[in-house]
Amino acid sequence: MLVHPTLDKLRTLKLAGMLRVYQSQLESAWADDLTFDERFAMITDGESIERENSRAKNRLSKAKLRQPACIEDIDFRQSRGLDKATLCSLADCQWIRQHHNCIITGPTGVGKSYLACALGNKACREGYSVLYFRVSRLFQELATARGIGRYDQTLRSLARVDLLLLDDWGTSCLTDEQRRDLFEVMEDRYDRRSTLIAAQLPAKHWHQTIGDPTLADAILDRLIHNAYTITLKGESMRKKRTTDLTADAESGKNTNDN
Repeated sequence: MLVHPTLDKLRTLKLAGMLRVYQSQLESAWADDLTFDERFAMITDGESIERENSRAKNRLSKAKLRQPACIEDIDFRQSRGLDKATLCSLADCQWIRQHHNCIITGPTGVGKSYLACALGNKACREGYSVLYFRVSRLFQELATARGIGRYDQTLRSLARVDLLLLDDWGTSCLTDEQRRDLFEVMEDRYDRRSTLIAAQLPAKHWHQTIGDPTLADAILDRLIHNAYTITLKGESMRKKRTTDLTADAESGKNTNDN
C-alpha cells in the first residue's frame, strides 16, 4: 500500500488538515462504508477547516486584544443593562460588513473592555481583521511614527483594519496634536471600516474631552451617527469578585473553626 508515502507527502506539503482526516479514516472502520468521493470530500473539508482555524488564530494574534474574551462566555445574569438580543445582533458582525460603529459606555469595572474584546474576538473568527488599542497608546504610536517619518504609513495601516477597538476613551482631555490625529483616523475610516469605542464618559460629554468645538463636531459626526450604543451600569464586577472571594474565604474559615 501507498499509505506511508502518502502520509509523508501530506506532512511535506504541510497539509495538516488532510493528514489528520486521512489518518482518522485509516484508523476507523466506518470509513470503509464510504465512497471514494465521500472520503475525499471529508479530507478536503478537513484541510479547509484547518486553514480557516489557522487564519483565525493569526488574526487573533495580530488583534492584540486586551483580554481573552468570548461572546459565548458573557454572563447575562448580572444586572448591567446588557441586552442579550442586542449583543446577539452585534455578534453576527453585520454591523462590520455595513461599516457601522459601536459605542460601549459605563462606569469603571462593569465589563466594557471585556465586551469590546469579545466582539473583537468574534470578528476575528468571522474573518475580519481587528486591532485593539488603549487610546493613550494609539496616540503614543502615532507620535512615534511622526517622529521617524512613518506617520502616513501608520495611518494607512490603521485605515485598512476592518475593526479598530479604542479602549479607555476620554480619560483625559486631548492635546492639539491628539485631536488632529484622531480626526485623521476617523476620517480615513468613515463609511469604509468600523470602529468600536469603550468609554467611561457618556457620548454627550465627549465634546468637552476632545476640546476644540470644530474638530469635536467633525470627529463625532463620523463616529456617532451610525453607531450602535450599549450603556452598561451597576457596580464594578471586580469589586463583586473581591467580595465573593472574601465571603468564600470567611465561609471556609468558619467551617474550619467549627
